[in-house]
Amino acid sequence: MARDWLGRERLPVDAQEDNPEVVQPEPGVDQTGPLGDEREPDADTADPGDDAAIADDLADEQDEAQDEAQDSETEAETTQVSAGPSAAVRLGTAARQGLVAFGAGAAARLPGLWAATRPRLVRLVVSLVAGFLMYASFPPTNWWWAAIVSVALLTWVLMHPASTPVGGLGYGFVFGLACFVPLLPWIGTLVGPVPWLVLATTSALFPGLFGLSAVVVRRLPGWPIWFAVLWGAQEWLKSIVPFGGFPWGSVAFGQVDGPLLPLAQLGGVPLLSTGVVLVGSSFAAIALEIEKWWRTGSPAAPQADPEAAQPVEPAKPPAVLLPGIAVCLVLFAAVIVWPQVRHAGAGSGGEPTITVAVVQGNVPRLGLDFNAQRRAVLDNHVRETLELAEDVRAGLAPQPQFVIWPEDSSDIDPLINPDAAQQISKAAVAIGAPILVGTVLDAPGSSQKNLENAEYTNTVLVWNPTTGPGDRHDKEIVQPFGEYLPMPWLFRHLSGYADRAGHFVPRPGSDVVNIAGVPVGVSTCWEVIFDRAPRKAVRNGAQLLAVPSNNATFNKTMSEQQLAFAKVRAVEHDRYVVVAGTTGISAVIAPDGRELVRTDFFEPAYLDIQVRLKTRLTPATRWAPILQWLMVGAAGVLILVAMRHNGWFPRPTRRRSGPAGEADQSDAPQDEADDSGAASRNESEDDLQTATGTPPEAGGHHST
Repeated sequence: MARDWLGRERLPVDAQEDNPEVVQPEPGVDQTGPLGDEREPDADTADPGDDAAIADDLADEQDEAQDEAQDSETEAETTQVSAGPSAAVRLGTAARQGLVAFGAGAAARLPGLWAATRPRLVRLVVSLVAGFLMYASFPPTNWWWAAIVSVALLTWVLMHPASTPVGGLGYGFVFGLACFVPLLPWIGTLVGPVPWLVLATTSALFPGLFGLSAVVVRRLPGWPIWFAVLWGAQEWLKSIVPFGGFPWGSVAFGQVDGPLLPLAQLGGVPLLSTGVVLVGSSFAAIALEIEKWWRTGSPAAPQADPEAAQPVEPAKPPAVLLPGIAVCLVLFAAVIVWPQVRHAGAGSGGEPTITVAVVQGNVPRLGLDFNAQRRAVLDNHVRETLELAEDVRAGLAPQPQFVIWPEDSSDIDPLINPDAAQQISKAAVAIGAPILVGTVLDAPGSSQKNLENAEYTNTVLVWNPTTGPGDRHDKEIVQPFGEYLPMPWLFRHLSGYADRAGHFVPRPGSDVVNIAGVPVGVSTCWEVIFDRAPRKAVRNGAQLLAVPSNNATFNKTMSEQQLAFAKVRAVEHDRYVVVAGTTGISAVIAPDGRELVRTDFFEPAYLDIQVRLKTRLTPATRWAPILQWLMVGAAGVLILVAMRHNGWFPRPTRRRSGPAGEADQSDAPQDEADDSGAASRNESEDDLQTATGTPPEAGGHHST
């Protein structure tokens, strides 16, 4: 039986007509198969080649199925190959999403971080401003009032409730940097910025120590007084360490034009510095109390309640009372002493007078190689002295009783060099007076055969016109890194300038030379900044102070600052002070701190003026060291008392047996210590929040 295109048995035509299950095609209906081929006709009418065509169609279908399978495999391989780039795209998308999330989180936390950091940033800026104002109180600016404002601002920073002891150390250090970096650039004029910045950084550590200790003692009653004591103690420490100390930048030396300068005659530099700090901290205390009243309202005195069983406690004195009294006492002391200081500057009829001359010969050029110009420097001073002698003979200048030359005016040793001795004698004979010559001599016991081990003394030598050399003063406080190199095994490897340091050794003495019958105290250059040097000379009988100096390696600013030291010494010891510099600034200063005459910087010149010889010992000359030691001791005791007051030391407890036999703790008051501990915890949490960027909680600090 024939089969159709689907493989079904085909009925004959007549059977199809008789079979009702066979659907007859309707006229006009397409008779093609599903693949577009025509339906096979009946077996009776079918073409014998149709079966072969059907077989070919089936083969084509199988080929198409295989092609589709191959296409599917190709697509799968293509998908596997493209999986790499798709992963990279997904990774980039994830990274972008992570950055967006991080930025959103940071932006959300930024207000809290800024809120926690802003107060510290404000205190940091105020510390910088305060330090710069302290610098402005020194020459060449000489804004004496800036020191008081500076201390007041620093006090405000240290009294802030959020300032911790470590924060006080940092704020004080920043204050010191802002002061000493602009104050000491002359250090690096010829040796570069490294020595300058190292010295400024080292000096800034001492105000940092003050800041730390001030925060510790600020809860004690009368804290403005204790702040002043702590400042005096840190200035003492700075004057002895490291390498003998560096008291440059003491507050007192910025007060040469201020109304508190007379305090130097009462207690020297320690009292003057302490007085300035006391006034500044007291003003800060008054300002803080006024600000408190402004926020909370003026405190009213408590009213007595007639129905109350207990009487009302009397009102405490206002917090501004003690600072106000402190300011008044400082000003009162300065006013009381000022007439005596002014009278000392004017002089009295019973004091003998002499004429003294100062010669400033100048150097050919500034620089570290001034020693290579030794003969030229000596010749310059001889020439200027000869000009002075000619003016004296011409009646243009008075005859001096003696002449003062600067430090290093003859770096050629006149005791072993006949030519140098001849030139100095020539000048002394011409002027008809002895000359105080700054020179360099071989140290006793030094071997000059081995130049590496040779040692010298920085000496001021009296040279008489007829007898030659006489009394001498050897510099006792030599300058580290300039006149000698401390710890050479270390610093030689840190700087190429280390080997330029000299080989000078200190030699103790009386600091007084006798020239033309006058006892003259000598503080050679660097020595004038130390309290002990001029005080020692005056206590040993000096009636006049001389400060020979050599500033050829520095600049005019350094000379101006050194001159301020000399002015304070004049008031402190009630003596005329004669400053002689190779390049300047040379000057004669009265006992009240006034400049009588002066030269300019880097010029040859001479000064010839009449001064008075004085013998009175001031309270500062007698008692200033004792006052300073009292302040140092008081500072140590204050810190210990404050630490115990703040609860940093465990308090001893006493156990007693109660009625029931239970052991009870002593009823000693602990509220104060608890408050201090809570404050310390809060301050520590402030620091932690700043470091982590976590804003403080709305309800305050939370301690575990």
